[in-house]
Amino acid sequence: MTAAFPALRPDPAVLHRRPTALLPTLGAQVPLVTGGTVDYANLDVAASAPALASVAAAVAEALPGYASVHRGAGYLSQVSTARYESARDTVAAFVGARDDDVCVLTRTTTDSLSLLAGCLPADGAVLVLDVEHHADLLPWQQRSRELCDVLVAAPTVAGTLEVLADALAARRYVLVAVTGASNVTGESLPLRQVADLAHTHGALLVVDGAQLVPHRRFSLADTGADWVAFSGHKLYAPFGTGALVGRRDWLDTGRPYLPGGGAVGQVDLDATTWVAAPHRHEGGSPNVLGAVALAAACDALSALAPGELEDHERALRTRLVEGLTGVAGVRLLRIWSDSVDPTGVVSFTLDGADPGLVAAYLSAEHGIGVRDGRFCAHPLLARLGVTGGALRASVGVGTTSDDVDRLVSAITRFVADGPGTAYAVVDGRHQPVDDPRPTADAAARGAGCGPVPAR
Repeated sequence: MTAAFPALRPDPAVLHRRPTALLPTLGAQVPLVTGGTVDYANLDVAASAPALASVAAAVAEALPGYASVHRGAGYLSQVSTARYESARDTVAAFVGARDDDVCVLTRTTTDSLSLLAGCLPADGAVLVLDVEHHADLLPWQQRSRELCDVLVAAPTVAGTLEVLADALAARRYVLVAVTGASNVTGESLPLRQVADLAHTHGALLVVDGAQLVPHRRFSLADTGADWVAFSGHKLYAPFGTGALVGRRDWLDTGRPYLPGGGAVGQVDLDATTWVAAPHRHEGGSPNVLGAVALAAACDALSALAPGELEDHERALRTRLVEGLTGVAGVRLLRIWSDSVDPTGVVSFTLDGADPGLVAAYLSAEHGIGVRDGRFCAHPLLARLGVTGGALRASVGVGTTSDDVDRLVSAITRFVADGPGTAYAVVDGRHQPVDDPRPTADAAARGAGCGPVPAR
């Protein structure tokens, strides 16, 4: 087995072989168990999106000027500070922040929601739906299960709005937490209506925008939401920065999320004076390059013509749904029978097939990346009757119609003929029994990107 794997090095030529991509993303070729290599079809964008070429270029441009931030007198420190604070403004504008909103730069959506959980009034109750990603469920439950009610969504959007209104009338909540778009199905609730319901009953609204912000135009001002949380790694900026953007009152007085340098005005042995948000929650040296990357991604998506992003992903999703619907044994997952215009996320099951085996087959024999499992949405999958997991394909700005067609063709072939090689479960994952490809660790070393973390 070969130790080095130079094929995983970003190949600029790959950027020019994808004529139907909306924006160029970094690409790579991957090996097949049957021999040879193929352009990677990344249909796992909902988990982590590939970097935009413009994002990688922005990071490369910023690297020579990287230095300490906020407290450095050197010229490069001032340059880095300016880049970091400018990125904050860009990110806030991207999600339609109001003049008095604040943007806290975090690591991920999970980080952002956990930060907000520490700023809630101590005795305030939270209302959340059962359709949420764990990131928008566990922080509220960990804070207090007695102060966190999980509402089971109705089979329709209209019905869910009704039960939401009933719940808000039955108990006093300080916060409603909802997903902007489901990471399982791409479906969503009308956020303007949800915000109005929450505000009518004296509650504020936080939107988990991880699956919405990269795929739909979103505005805090237009929706009336009080906060939105999202992740750079889902926004084509996989450099370790996310954001929590919204009203500053709770953030100015809440528990400092990362106590440390930069978050304080004065430290004495018996008392500490904390500064206001955003720096109150950004103790330590911030991720300057991550902020630069996130801002570059926001700029690239903002530059698209109105409707261009939505039309691109809508066409791909339609093609994917129509293709999978024609395959025997495929069941597409759906939350609400009356939902409209979901984002480009499609989850499905295949009769009699282990989703882990199918995902391994797609990767090893076709060079396709999808997600399998329960997608950090266990309550929702259980309610949909999918206790053993499912498959999820998701598209983005770098996805092409060829990627979608390759997946549909591969699933059709699996149903007709089964996998072309033998697989065994190793450390909980299906792997080809006789795999001539480099191991993941060897591939990562060959590409110069360090160890690959477990999936």
